[in-house]
Amino acid sequence: MDINFELLQNAIPLLLAGAAITVEVTALSVGFGLAIGIVVSLARLGKWSFLRFLGNCYVDFIRGTPLLVQIFLVYFALPSLIGQRVDPFFAAIAACSINSGAYIAEIFRGGIQSIDKGQMEAGRSLGMTWWQTMRFIILPQAFKRIIPPLGNEFIAMLKDSSLVSVIGFEELTRRGQLIIARTYASFEIWMAVAIIYLIMTFTVARLVGLLERRFETK
Repeated sequence: MDINFELLQNAIPLLLAGAAITVEVTALSVGFGLAIGIVVSLARLGKWSFLRFLGNCYVDFIRGTPLLVQIFLVYFALPSLIGQRVDPFFAAIAACSINSGAYIAEIFRGGIQSIDKGQMEAGRSLGMTWWQTMRFIILPQAFKRIIPPLGNEFIAMLKDSSLVSVIGFEELTRRGQLIIARTYASFEIWMAVAIIYLIMTFTVARLVGLLERRFETK
């Protein structure tokens, strides 16, 4: 099979631009998901049964349904409720953030529960409130332990973000589809897309490893 290197040369800049959008979507989604996950994990570990119930329902629903269906719910079903079209960028960020938040909530819950209960008792005995103890004692220790799973979640979302291509959002995968529709060069373009994803995930994995080693030395 002859590889059309001239076509690849012309396509690579477009694919790299799509890759930049993929990274942007992933970073925003995991960032918002981190905020959601912390709140939900604390709600599930708190003393209010109603908040625990809501947190459990959220995590169970999101983890029990495909991300693709969640994207469809935000992009196609939400407009029927609000009476207004949803922008693909907003739909992509919203769906991915909500999805990521459920998994990060589980990561944080596991990290918090891995800290010895005596830490909380020690903080409370010093006159600190539950929230102060959690903020200044428990969460900093838990964060160090959850760096690897958080890195895995970022990598998973980096790849899963390709699903937003189904609503026409032009990230890396969608850019590849559009180029193939124009050139019919499926092999060259999909291989280029795969290699770009591999480079991005490999880079993130190495950065997470460096971050983990840095915290271990502290």
